[in-house]
Amino acid sequence: MEPTRRAFAKTLAAAAVAAPQAQAAKKLDPLPPGIKISLQIPTDFTDEDLTWAKQLGVDYVSIPTGGDRATYETFASFKQRVESAGLKVWNIGNSNVHNMPEVTLNLPGRDAKVEEYKQYLRNLAKAGIFYTTYAHMGNGIWSSARETTRGGAPARAFDMNKNPKGYWIGKVFEGELTHGRRFSEQEIWDNYAYFVHQVAPLAEELGIRIGIHPDDPPMPELGGVPRCIFGNFDGYAKALEMANSPNIGVCLCCGCWLEGGTFMGRDVTEAIRYFGKRDRLWKIHFRNVDAPLPRFVETFPDDGYYNMWKIMKALKEVDFRGVVIADHVPEMVGGRKSGWSYAIGYIQAMRQVANRGV
Repeated sequence: MEPTRRAFAKTLAAAAVAAPQAQAAKKLDPLPPGIKISLQIPTDFTDEDLTWAKQLGVDYVSIPTGGDRATYETFASFKQRVESAGLKVWNIGNSNVHNMPEVTLNLPGRDAKVEEYKQYLRNLAKAGIFYTTYAHMGNGIWSSARETTRGGAPARAFDMNKNPKGYWIGKVFEGELTHGRRFSEQEIWDNYAYFVHQVAPLAEELGIRIGIHPDDPPMPELGGVPRCIFGNFDGYAKALEMANSPNIGVCLCCGCWLEGGTFMGRDVTEAIRYFGKRDRLWKIHFRNVDAPLPRFVETFPDDGYYNMWKIMKALKEVDFRGVVIADHVPEMVGGRKSGWSYAIGYIQAMRQVANRGV
């Protein structure tokens, strides 16, 4: 027993010596007080887009990228242009690593994708951007053919009886088994753990918040892939506990949560209070749908089945300091800017009322 005790003591001593040498996590800077509003602008945004954002009175812009444009040079250039216009950048996305079947399903190339994601985080931090959204879906965002909402406005729809398919950056996922077999829930959990336990330490080192987006739609399973983690409240809570990091939190897409309805386990405002009080809520996708699953049509924020004022009121109650952003806005006469201007105006009005304590 004595050699064993000596070996164990040496191990403890080595650990004690090594511990101070480990790089300490960067303390997360607190977010400035107040509910902020961000506007999604296109990758190829123009000076007119920035002027439009200023006229809308938003605080921030969010910009998508992907392909060979997801580089530090692009991020830095975008940030400089936005700030020169008197605005701020909340996040710059990267569709190459936002939804990664290789990671979610442990497909060939998984480790290369994890490394690509890590480099993305480094590029963001180097450019001075400290928030990003991640989604853990293995076969894309699913939709059926577009339908119409108020006034005949074209909008995204989902109906299990109308041959829905999954879509992501040019890929189409369809059929009973999109990847040739049915995956188990344990596999999805194991693959999430593999990813987050590599990514969270780097996010802590860089000071980046990662908000995880709900599955869209949050069906129990699509194409043989369970949506068991970010398709319900309990899965979310367990996932954040597993991550065990102040840098891993929630991008709460109200649209997805409302799609799930009672199957989410908790009302959207209950989720806001739970994650908000734990400082794990950093971005809100403010959208509504006409009904919960098994079918829905996305609609204007004031035209769905849920009273969106409850959401804004809950955000104020938990001292939410992240951004609220319009998302998946139905098309309106007059082009893209018409619909988005309407949605942002609605959000602005609700924030004003919430700030007045009504």
